[in-house]
Amino acid sequence: MSDQELPRQDCAATVLGGPTTVIDAGGLRVVVDPTFDDPGPHGYLTKTLGPALTEDRLGAVDLVLVSHDAHPDNLDDRGRAFARAAHLTLTVPGAADRLGAPAVGLAPWATFVLPRPDGGGDLSVLAVPAVHGPEDGERDPEGNINCEVTGFVLSGRGLPTVYVSGDNASMRAVAAIARHVPEIDAAVLNAGAARVPGKFRRRPVSMDGHRAAAAAAVLGVTVVIPAHYDGWTHFSEGRAELETAFDEAGLSALLRLADHGSWSALRG
Repeated sequence: MSDQELPRQDCAATVLGGPTTVIDAGGLRVVVDPTFDDPGPHGYLTKTLGPALTEDRLGAVDLVLVSHDAHPDNLDDRGRAFARAAHLTLTVPGAADRLGAPAVGLAPWATFVLPRPDGGGDLSVLAVPAVHGPEDGERDPEGNINCEVTGFVLSGRGLPTVYVSGDNASMRAVAAIARHVPEIDAAVLNAGAARVPGKFRRRPVSMDGHRAAAAAAVLGVTVVIPAHYDGWTHFSEGRAELETAFDEAGLSALLRLADHGSWSALRG
């Protein structure tokens, strides 16, 4: 593999492995849920695949999005260092407190705006609800199931509007997002039907393939880029199950299952 910097794209995304996704849009480079550790055990979770590209290959990064910091499959040791060293990191309020500057915490439906270097105005980042487990799961004192987690919607003049799910398993949350943001063009959906022993009777804490297809239909998107469906032993579904679910829903034309490190356009 070449050691060259990852080339800039006009408006595209690439999944590097696990949840880690690079989005280039409006002249900005955005990195979602950085995980760059080598394979191996991380507490009760085990990583089986390293990233397609390491953090030193990403060049100048304008924004890091962290859906949550409670689990190492979404923010591992090198990912945490990457987020702390970033120019700007947006995440949930609790994670922002733990990460410290430059992290900024966003409550659900809060918006952060940053200027675009392409001269097209601003990129708007909207924090949106996410539920990291079954709707009837036990809630903590803050009302979270499993942990505090968020999704994001990225938008701007002349750009496709992109939903980044984070570890959301809730179709109610997807429906609320569709009502709040009626025109979403593309979705980066964490899938894999993650199941963890001792939690929620081993029910999924992230979307399975059928819920990912349902989310795509509810949102009305024209592009779906799946993430977080391989590289860890707690995923119960992979690429094949995603392909089957979208085929059974008649939505295969939406699915972009490129090899990790390969770009997919965000416009349908």
